[in-house]
Amino acid sequence: MTSAAGSPQAEAEQDAIVLFWDIDGTLLTTGRAGVFAWEAAIEEVLGIDVSFQDYPTSGLTDVEIARLLVEKTARAPDPERAARVLHHYEQLLPSRLHYRRGEVLPGVREILDAVRERDDVVSILLTGNTSAGAAAKLTHYDLFGYFGHGAFADGTEDRPSIARRALEIATEQLGRLDSSQTFVIGDTPHDIGAGDAIGARTVAVATGTYSLEQLAEHEPWWLLGQLPGPVEFLSRLQAK
Repeated sequence: MTSAAGSPQAEAEQDAIVLFWDIDGTLLTTGRAGVFAWEAAIEEVLGIDVSFQDYPTSGLTDVEIARLLVEKTARAPDPERAARVLHHYEQLLPSRLHYRRGEVLPGVREILDAVRERDDVVSILLTGNTSAGAAAKLTHYDLFGYFGHGAFADGTEDRPSIARRALEIATEQLGRLDSSQTFVIGDTPHDIGAGDAIGARTVAVATGTYSLEQLAEHEPWWLLGQLPGPVEFLSRLQAK
């Protein structure tokens, strides 16, 4: 239902802040425990015992990782096997997350607690994880309850497409959005690109594998070493 211009609901929609959250390196770190699930999935599907401990996965979607790992080990593209590897990875991930000591990153829980108490701030996932992979990680680190909606990599490795889906979810929930009130929070250039693709402001945090200097090259709206406290964070987002 569309609200009349100037009505309280329309004003609330225009004033709402939407936070689109990346997961790995932004909300939490698993200590790369997911690599153990990828290795086991490759062994189950391809029968190959291989180590991916040093394989770079930061900023890649789960669909992209599965495709690249199959190409690396099988020496040729194989979409059907990549899909099977991804499915096995999703099944194995919950039991592998305890292999490494990860953590919720600084400032995250405090901000999520603060915004959960507000009607004018909405948190939505925008992640390269599949929905199953995201649920496993958020459940393991007790963050699942903070998010009611999200856009995931199920069926796609294109992050701008995931970002557009996240924006659709926000629009369906809140109505018309002001792009100056939408923020993509992430730790890689891929997240900055996703925010740019939907006209959102980008908050880049150097809590993953990319340095402040590397992130600065992609010109985020706000560049941080780590997330600040909720008062400073929300004050900056609300400043016109």
